[in-house]
Amino acid sequence: MAVSIPEDELQESFVRAGGPGGQNVNKVSSAVQLRFDVANSPSLPEPVKARLLALAGRKATADGVIVITANRFRDQPRNRDDARARLAEMVAQACVRPVVRRATRPTLGSKQRRLAGKAVRSGIKAGRGRVATDD
Repeated sequence: MAVSIPEDELQESFVRAGGPGGQNVNKVSSAVQLRFDVANSPSLPEPVKARLLALAGRKATADGVIVITANRFRDQPRNRDDARARLAEMVAQACVRPVVRRATRPTLGSKQRRLAGKAVRSGIKAGRGRVATDD
């Protein structure tokens, strides 16, 4: 399933990144905060929205907004691309419908092998007991 998210549904804000970088850290806002309102997005089907919010975990707010912070790189354009790539990866994972597990019954042969193994083990344990001697 191919899903595209329009530019106007994404909100970006630029903040100062922490960590090493000298004076550059104090004067350049290179970290990117990308916000995507999943709950009110018309471009995603409902099942994909639910899976996306479940995948997001702590990145999702109570209002259904996913917040991705990217500050891996020193420059703003690369952080911006990184945040968008991470969102695209999450959406791609959410688009994959999980396979429903069908319950199956164990075969007769597997039951017999299990019981035979239990009998062998029981015999081993029974042989460990002390032998009683009559004096």
